Amino acid sequence: MPKRVDHEERRAEIADALVRVAGRRGLHAVGMRDVAAEAGVSLRLVQYYFETKEKLLLYGLQHLTDRFTSRVGARLAAAGPEPGSAPGSRPGPRAMAEALLLASLPTDEESRTFHLLYTSYAILSVTDEALAAQPFIDNPDAAEDALAGLIGQAQDAGLADPGADARTEAIGLLAMAAAMGTSILVGQRGPESATAVLRHHLDRIFTPPAAASEGRSAAPGRS
Repeated sequence: MPKRVDHEERRAEIADALVRVAGRRGLHAVGMRDVAAEAGVSLRLVQYYFETKEKLLLYGLQHLTDRFTSRVGARLAAAGPEPGSAPGSRPGPRAMAEALLLASLPTDEESRTFHLLYTSYAILSVTDEALAAQPFIDNPDAAEDALAGLIGQAQDAGLADPGADARTEAIGLLAMAAAMGTSILVGQRGPESATAVLRHHLDRIFTPPAAASEGRSAAPGRS
């Protein structure tokens, strides 16, 4: 009996090959023949599933986004619940915010490839007519909404600065993470330094009012 082909799995395998070869050579330099060779399949098969390079690139972008979502989920699972929480509790808003931001920093080969290719997609979506005709991101405000929501949750629970503007802080943190990622890629800054800067700003936002007050009272020169 002939083996049944899982077409979605085959598409994912080809998209993985696109990510690998583009991570080495740059997205702009990748052709369908290169992807076929990397995947170990024929050029005709790649064309059967995607027809054009533009369709392959668009599918690759979604595939890359799905991998990033899985990476955030893995970081959340590793973070565990807040100290003092009941066993099995979800991570708190601070831990979730940190997982979302740090997952995008190029601290290992997979995240380096993600940051490099995501930046390349953004540039190509401006200059390539076929890609420009499609939305670069289906929901461009998703990460911003999620991060602002986490800050709002922490404020409601008394776990963050109540005077902070959640939306503005979310925008600033995401912009900072993107810029830090690029600075790591070009060798300006190391991953540890970038992580420390992001955590510094998270500490500033996610400091309960009582703890902040105690810190000021304990500072030298205070009565």
